[in-house]
Amino acid sequence: MNYTELKAAVVSSIGNTFLDVDLDRFTQLAEEKIYNAVQIPALRKNQTGVLTMNNPYLSLPTDFLYPYSFAVIEPTTGEYLYALNKDVNYLRDMFPDPTQQGRPRAYAQFDKDTFMLAPTPDLPYDVELHYGYYPASIVTAGTSWLGDNFESALFNGTLLEAARFIKEEQDVIAFYQTLFTDSMVLLKQLGDGKLRMDTFRTPQVKDTVR
Repeated sequence: MNYTELKAAVVSSIGNTFLDVDLDRFTQLAEEKIYNAVQIPALRKNQTGVLTMNNPYLSLPTDFLYPYSFAVIEPTTGEYLYALNKDVNYLRDMFPDPTQQGRPRAYAQFDKDTFMLAPTPDLPYDVELHYGYYPASIVTAGTSWLGDNFESALFNGTLLEAARFIKEEQDVIAFYQTLFTDSMVLLKQLGDGKLRMDTFRTPQVKDTVR
């Protein structure tokens, strides 16, 4: 299902005409809910970089959503040494002195744009980040992974937002909510179950597939 087909299906199902800007917003709200609820393995990226010596912070990619893994590469052997994903308070408790330097062994999301590392890097280590990301919206790209592979979640989520916008009766909204919830259950079974084998460490989700 491409975006033209999605818009036509929503208008046909709701029985109302909408401005394009409103349909865009309904769709993007649905995408936001879906991408924050399910870790879809097909929507992950890999990025390499170099740490700055004496700087305990690392800027995140602009499309970063959540981490899968963060590896610090040992400069002499090339070995990938995976840091632990922790909270900022853990890092400050375990490494209270910010001048303490070494190979970073843990990281935490400090704010929406930055990782905090501990201990503070003593060398300009190469690093590799695997992360989930916000893909281009079907609104701007015309197609998307969701539209091509799991259109029911995208369609039902967009229907729900459209129904709320026009203040449909509560039973109608509840009906669309049920459709969306059922679609999300199936998507989670796919994304967090069938497409995901055993994971090495959290925060990767692994649902049992029945």
